Amino acid sequence: MPDVHSLVNDFLIKLKKRKIEGSLATAKQTAELIRSVISAQRVPYTNQAGALIDAVKAVGEQLIAANPVELAVGNIVRRVLHIIREEEHSLTTAAMAGLNMSTVSDDEDDGDHDNHPVLSAAVVAAAARSTLRPPSLQTLLEDIPDAAAVPRTSSSGGDSEEKTKSAEKSSKSRKLKHGVIEAVNELIQDIGTCHEQIAEQAVEHIHHNEVILTLGSSRTVLEFLCAAKEKKRSFRVFVAEGAPRYQGHLLARELVARGLQTTLITDSAVFAMISRVNMVIVGAHAVMANGGVIAPVGLNMVALAAQRHAVPFVVLAGSHKLCPLYPHNPEVLLNELRSPSELLDFGEFSDCMDFGSGTASSLLQVVNPTFDYVPPKLVSLFITDTGGHNPSYVYRLIADYYSADDLVVQRRPAMGS
Repeated sequence: MPDVHSLVNDFLIKLKKRKIEGSLATAKQTAELIRSVISAQRVPYTNQAGALIDAVKAVGEQLIAANPVELAVGNIVRRVLHIIREEEHSLTTAAMAGLNMSTVSDDEDDGDHDNHPVLSAAVVAAAARSTLRPPSLQTLLEDIPDAAAVPRTSSSGGDSEEKTKSAEKSSKSRKLKHGVIEAVNELIQDIGTCHEQIAEQAVEHIHHNEVILTLGSSRTVLEFLCAAKEKKRSFRVFVAEGAPRYQGHLLARELVARGLQTTLITDSAVFAMISRVNMVIVGAHAVMANGGVIAPVGLNMVALAAQRHAVPFVVLAGSHKLCPLYPHNPEVLLNELRSPSELLDFGEFSDCMDFGSGTASSLLQVVNPTFDYVPPKLVSLFITDTGGHNPSYVYRLIADYYSADDLVVQRRPAMGS
């Protein structure tokens, strides 16, 4: 897989050098990369799902370690692992349904009833119980008697039976791989259209003559507000500038260009203006399993002000931002410090440098965090591409998107280790 290895290495370099930032970009490119890995993977006849899971985990652990702050990378890796397990379970269920159909057909055929054995209830029950375990489809079929598992053919010798079995194995291998790739394609499409699906719900939450407050810049928030404007909603937007990067300036410019009444305020003026606001609508970097939110720095202050004045605090987040981990998990890196140059110009506060010891040491420490953590008790509502949900319902969404076995992405130990 030389081409796939080069793709993985290039993506790792971009993640480490922060050339790819943001949940949308990292999620979409991660899904596309994993799709390439799966396409190039040769699936064996036995333990097909296990081989795909090992390949995805081998790449996934490298991607997660390259930039742990981008939680969307790990989310997509776990989503794909869940897709593989679901496809395996789907094929297993279909195979068992075929076995049951063949049993009914044998019962109806009185002439052949004595010539071919019929699956007993005990065998069917044992096969059903085996679907609760994670074996591959091939292992499941090998546990069932050959007379029931293998389609009956004319007795033309052992070579014919071996060819039939080989053809069946190859067909099932292609079905699993093809089904996984199709599901990943749907995932990539959902990531690209999540803004549109969230924006369609804007008219249900924004009404006439309301005042909306937001902070910083978010494409999801931009599309959400503009969708309400297109539905003939007349409202005003307060945009906190989001220092020190001042992303709010970009959002304010976009809103004005699309005809929305916009007021740009400083971050320190949020508490003074919150009493005039009907709703706070913000984006998020990630949504944790407990309903907490990792968002741009300054949003925890906004959430506290909103709670103090009983203003709804609404978070817009695509499903690719739902993280199955908790803030206290050791593998979760909630924050990172950005360059002090965003706060101070080069050479500024140079008089705070101490050169007496022979080495320059600064008496001034500059802390520039990237994110805030907003606890779930401060969040009123999550609006995702699947609808609106309370913070207490996040655990149910995560159960639909992820498998418990994949919460910690770690490669399986090699045989004999």
